[in-house]
Amino acid sequence: MEWLNYHHLYYFWTVAKEGSIARACEKLHLAQPTISGQLRQLEESIGEKVFTKSGRNLVLTDTGQLVYRYAEEIFSVGRELLDVLHGRPGGRPLRFVVGISDVMPKLIVFRVLQAVLKMPEPVHLVCYEDDTEGLLQKLSSRGLDMILTDAPLAALTRPRTYNHDLGSCGVSFCATRTLAARIRRDFPASLDGAPFLLPTGASVLRRSLEHWFDRHGIRPRIVGEFQDSALLKVFGQAGAGVFAVATAVEREVRKQYAVELAGRTNEIVERYYAVSVERRLHHPAVVAVTEAARQLLLDSTKK
Repeated sequence: MEWLNYHHLYYFWTVAKEGSIARACEKLHLAQPTISGQLRQLEESIGEKVFTKSGRNLVLTDTGQLVYRYAEEIFSVGRELLDVLHGRPGGRPLRFVVGISDVMPKLIVFRVLQAVLKMPEPVHLVCYEDDTEGLLQKLSSRGLDMILTDAPLAALTRPRTYNHDLGSCGVSFCATRTLAARIRRDFPASLDGAPFLLPTGASVLRRSLEHWFDRHGIRPRIVGEFQDSALLKVFGQAGAGVFAVATAVEREVRKQYAVELAGRTNEIVERYYAVSVERRLHHPAVVAVTEAARQLLLDSTKK
């Protein structure tokens, strides 16, 4: 039977948490050659590199991320054992690690992930934001429990991942009070020549908006393009232009950014997906998120 040397694992875990061997040496009160040697022995025992160099920094490899996640679990259990032995309250929360596509609307993400914080059992929520390729690598190495995205991921590229349709909703157009009143008079034709704020070309919403503009012969005046959806809304709040949001979170956007509704359409469909390595969902937090998302999107169709 193969045995894992937990001293090696502990030194690796400390280096990963501290961000460098030098800081790990200070924390562990050990010399740098000692820790470097322990890391080499760990890599030899598992047959993979756990760190790679990026300039002067150490960066976890895909294998390193997987090992780190298990190390977090192992040493979390160890801390819990000590707490129980010393009479302190035990009970380890369920760890739920979510990857969020960088084009996902943050209010949608917040609304659906809220569900895990309301579960009967305590949950330790961890969120990572990245592009699709980066998230897929983490999911494939079991570094994530789930990905939230606005487009299905091709099964041919990752045969062990599955798309779970969370539902869809229409799109609402928001702006400051004066601008929204002007747009409402003859929506959507009034968008022609109006100042408009667009998401960048990487998002499904951007492509859908452009197709919808073409179908209606609308040529808005593009004032700005934004990758960060929250920043786009801040510019809209300041009166820079009209912007589009998923109808499912229209009410929250209007309240949070003090803007008003200029118009809605169901011709543009915002659809969202959970991606997992499970064909059938079993993780209780994943199930809670998918149910919350479907209810949120279903309720939006009643607006």
